[in-house]
Amino acid sequence: MASTLAFTGAHIVPIEGEPFDGNLVVTDGRISALGPDVAVPDGAEVIDAAGKWLLPGFVDAHTHLGVHEEAGGWAGQDTNEMTDPNTAQVRALDAINPGDIGFTDALSGGVTSVCVNPGSGNVIGGLCVAIHTYGRTVDEMVLRSPAGLKSALGENPKRVYGDRKQMPSTRLGTAAVLRKAFVDAQNYAAKKAAAEEAGKPFEARDLQHEAILSVLNGEIPWRQHSHRADDIATALRVADEFGYQLVLDHGTEAHLLADVIAEKKIPVLIGPLFTTRSKYELINRSIRNPGLLAAAGVEISIITDHPVIPIHFLVHQATLAIKEGLDPVIALRSITINPAVVMGVADQVGSLEVGKLGDVVLWSGDPLDVMQRAEKVWIKGNEVFSHSSV
Repeated sequence: MASTLAFTGAHIVPIEGEPFDGNLVVTDGRISALGPDVAVPDGAEVIDAAGKWLLPGFVDAHTHLGVHEEAGGWAGQDTNEMTDPNTAQVRALDAINPGDIGFTDALSGGVTSVCVNPGSGNVIGGLCVAIHTYGRTVDEMVLRSPAGLKSALGENPKRVYGDRKQMPSTRLGTAAVLRKAFVDAQNYAAKKAAAEEAGKPFEARDLQHEAILSVLNGEIPWRQHSHRADDIATALRVADEFGYQLVLDHGTEAHLLADVIAEKKIPVLIGPLFTTRSKYELINRSIRNPGLLAAAGVEISIITDHPVIPIHFLVHQATLAIKEGLDPVIALRSITINPAVVMGVADQVGSLEVGKLGDVVLWSGDPLDVMQRAEKVWIKGNEVFSHSSV
């Protein structure tokens, strides 16, 4: 028998489409109906949402949830495999601890989907994974794996490896490591294709090359950590050379190249926005920057980089960005459908639409009002958080 959940009398903000007052029905974990006049099916579990706001679960496309555990110290720090500038073959998936308290924080802030990334200590950090923020094992939380390949430009890799007196110790060395990784993967693919064409056995598989080829073949995006405008320009240059799908992570100075980024239709995952200017490449960090990018036509997503910014503050970054000029409609899209598109999971999450997963959050009021809270959270139609029980 089908499991049916019906939310009645809610102020529904579907993201794709205008808000309305009405009902929403979830059947067997997926949204089956929504609208001002949708009938409640017989036998449905009814949630009286009168006076409340119903939204899709928020989405954060750049976190380190579960791999950089809070309060875990050395034992819970699995963000960077800093033993080689190129660790394309490692997977964040293999280090996520669903018991990290950050997952409960995520639910309390209405965040139901995230991308977990390796860190930025290496030039190529490893494979990202899109997951739900609730589950017993990470395997049952996965939405898409892999969801991107993490890379870093700027201060972090040159500091890590420069301190060891090895390459890369400069920005030019970092770019060279990138190009070599792409060329090596292309050569690997060419040798494999030649062997197959000749009917000869091929050398042993190389997971590092295969990870990079998944980017070059257009299967997943290249997630480029880049703050400064000159690093962003390098990211654009190398992407043009090798022809892959580029996503700019952080983009602290992306507003300085906003016209170029908009023309190339490259999304920017901007944030974290509350941090101090702890290093030189953050000197132009400003909560005004999301509004500047959006006004120039750049598709933005706001990110926390959790635990840099606690993940339940995702919506507050959006609220303060509105205060500094970001359009409120774009602000909500920047923490819902836009990051879902970047993660390749927009067919499942990011908006309230028939056929999508029943990831819904019942708010006491407008989530962009700092005084409102996420009262209850459902993932796939199952209640996974209640503020009253915290």
